[in-house]
Parts: sequence; C-alpha cells; structure tokens
Amino acid sequence: MDYREYIEIRPEVRFGKPCVKSTRISVSDVLGWLANGMSMEEIISDFPELTEEAVQACLAYAADREHRIRVI
Repeated sequence: MDYREYIEIRPEVRFGKPCVKSTRISVSDVLGWLANGMSMEEIISDFPELTEEAVQACLAYAADREHRIRVI
C-alpha cells in the first residue's frame, strides 16, 4: 500500500499534522483509537468519511515513520 494516496500534510490543517486526505482526522487520532481498543469497524462507523484503506494507510504511515527514525 502506498499510504501517500490517503495521507497528506498541509500546514493549514491541524497545524501540519499528517491527516487523512480531505478530512481533519489525523494519523495520531486513528492510531490512538486503535491503541485504545476500537476496532476498524467501530472507527469507520463513528467516522464514515474514513475507509478501511485510510485506516490501513495510517498504520502504514506510522510503520514507515518508525522505520525511518530507527534507520537514520
């Protein structure tokens, strides 16, 4: 998956935090919900503007960022 199809960083949205495209939902919001035990279905039910692919893209973004931090 190429998370760049779903994630964008715009300075005028959420102070430049990475967000799901065309929303104000940040990657950290999604990761926090998952970490607190929400299922993907619950997240999408609460935020219908999200798709399963967008939630997966948030996970892929976080994994890529973690990998880059450890490698550099």
